Amino acid sequence: VQLQASGGGLVQAGGSLKLSCSASGLTFERYHVAWFRQYPGKEREFVALFSRYGTTYYEDPLKGRCTISRDIATNTCYLDTYSLKPEDTAVYYCAARYSDYNDLRSDGQSYDIWGQGTLVTVSS
Repeated sequence: VQLQASGGGLVQAGGSLKLSCSASGLTFERYHVAWFRQYPGKEREFVALFSRYGTTYYEDPLKGRCTISRDIATNTCYLDTYSLKPEDTAVYYCAARYSDYNDLRSDGQSYDIWGQGTLVTVSS
């Protein structure tokens, strides 16, 4: 079971990036998938989730500036980010958890499968 995050890079403030999370060994039809981010020295932050039942949930500070989506055919989850700010600079991680219920969890401890992270750097 593996998650592979990609798509990070350097972008100017106000710009956009599309992050991808490719899964192997599991299917997003049966797993909830989420994006988190962490800046060195800071706590991990929840960004967004896409439940196995198609429900999406967002929290600040990226709420309204990102869109999470899922492609079942390719078993990939995407995070479109836009209007990026320098404070959005962080390593972005995708994570997955299995549940039979549509329980929306934003705490990292609820997720037991993590990708390696992709670095997003927003310059001012």
